[in-house]
Amino acid sequence: MPSFPLKVTRLAFAQLEKLSPAFAGRLAFELFCRTPTRRPKGAKATEVFLKGRNRLRQAPTVRLALTRGMAAAHHLPSDPSTGETKRVLVVHGWGSRAEYLTDLALGIRETGAEVVVLDLPGHGASSGRRLDLKIAAEAIVAAERHFGHFDGVVGHSFGGAAVMMAAGRVFPDLRQFQPGRIALIGSPSSMGEVFQGFAAMVGLGHGSIGAMRGRAMELIGARVDDLDGVGVARRIDRPLLVVHAEDDKEVNVGHAQRYIGVSPHVRHLWANGHGHRRIVSAPEVIRAVASFLTEADSLGRLDARAVS
Repeated sequence: MPSFPLKVTRLAFAQLEKLSPAFAGRLAFELFCRTPTRRPKGAKATEVFLKGRNRLRQAPTVRLALTRGMAAAHHLPSDPSTGETKRVLVVHGWGSRAEYLTDLALGIRETGAEVVVLDLPGHGASSGRRLDLKIAAEAIVAAERHFGHFDGVVGHSFGGAAVMMAAGRVFPDLRQFQPGRIALIGSPSSMGEVFQGFAAMVGLGHGSIGAMRGRAMELIGARVDDLDGVGVARRIDRPLLVVHAEDDKEVNVGHAQRYIGVSPHVRHLWANGHGHRRIVSAPEVIRAVASFLTEADSLGRLDARAVS
């Protein structure tokens, strides 16, 4: 059953559409890009957040200037005694922040890698209350410009979609992000489908949906249907690990299944039972992602029962 705020939102858009579908669509896109509160919700989230904040306390934070605002990057340097090391970027999802991904970040760092955990605009220590795929991709490119080449990158949820857009240079005015390997965890592959889901949730009609898509193209410089990770995977043709749980209730498993057969360089790891959020802290997922991103022969090491 829809929540009371959602019922009010749907009623408001129904009335607004009668007056101006164009305005309703533009307003819907702004609502789509509005980031949620940064405060943890509930006791469990608070516990995880505080644990993560304590872990990042000694990590230097770098402010990355963007065309709109600033993104924060938390730097976990490698042990200097390990010699030459890999450099890995970690990107969170919508409504998340660096503190929630410290299990994953530290698991990767245990391989000897240098790890950078990015706070996207509107999240964590970054500025603003708005986020779209283009500004997220710009933040990823800014991290590469500041820290240098990343041997690997892992993105959770929306963060994974942003990684693919940056790697595919979907936005021509941004420099292409060129990591050696990419891991996606619980990530949407088609933003067109995400748009349709949001439009249905708030009850938009056909005219308003068209206006919403038009506003998106006006602001980010790409058609919604071009924001597709599968198309990017075909073009860049580099090692890609797609991790997803079939019981994910926030990003349906069809998004991961769309990558099947796209390229011989694409592998899947089915992390069933971990849902959408717990998946980033699952020990077996952390081990597989860390191995994939930091070892040249890692694809052969993954559990054959879990990988297709």
